Amino acid sequence: MSVVADQIRRLKEELPADVTLVAVSKFHPVESVVEAYGAGQRVFGESRPQELFAKVHALQSRDSAYSDIEWHFIGHLQTNKLKLVLPYVSMVESVDSVHLLESIDRWGRDNGRVTDVLLEYHIASEATKQGFSRQEILSLLTRREDVPEGYAEVYGTPGCTSRQGDVPQRHAQDASCDGRRFPNVRIRGLMGMATFTSDESVVRADFGRLMSLYNEIVALRDRGLCPEIGSGFDIRSFGMTHDYRIAVEMGADMVRIGTLIFGERV
Repeated sequence: MSVVADQIRRLKEELPADVTLVAVSKFHPVESVVEAYGAGQRVFGESRPQELFAKVHALQSRDSAYSDIEWHFIGHLQTNKLKLVLPYVSMVESVDSVHLLESIDRWGRDNGRVTDVLLEYHIASEATKQGFSRQEILSLLTRREDVPEGYAEVYGTPGCTSRQGDVPQRHAQDASCDGRRFPNVRIRGLMGMATFTSDESVVRADFGRLMSLYNEIVALRDRGLCPEIGSGFDIRSFGMTHDYRIAVEMGADMVRIGTLIFGERV
């Protein structure tokens, strides 16, 4: 058994049955994906559009059996790269702006497809990491006329606000607070990356913030206050090679593991 296959087997034995393993194959060759696939892995994560596109087509040219792979895009996605990504992925885990969400929705409208996405929540202390703030996510998912008294003063105008420049004017006029703003996008949950540190208390605090926001959103949804999401909002994607055990302990049901499986990037 190869090292890759052995690591897949060990992780599948360790992780709870309700936790999805995303094998992060970015920067690794197609052969590594094939090895992991042979060990039963079906969900893979990529962060560069051109690399994803090349791997999908390389595998398709080898064997149609690889068509059951579920590709997740996990990196920063520029709107001019959507055509290299959206036709091939089952999920975009890294939606970090209203502008990107709007662009994915528009692509879905034009191509007759609904895309599953996660909202990237900026939980880390590093300013270099991408993602929405808590306030931005709550504002995005809720609507003004139904929120509890005082809510708008705390969080802004829910459902109809975005940072300046996030939504092109033509499409901003199409957005409605009476229904879903993004009918061609299915918001499935939250994704986050903890601060890169050896201090476990910091990592736990970061993950705790994500779980707190997730639970708050679910509570609002159950009160009918989040028209953008339904019962399918059920994914908490956080935890990587160095902190996935903490993540699972704290409530993650999807972890993204690369180095532990494939080794250091090639």
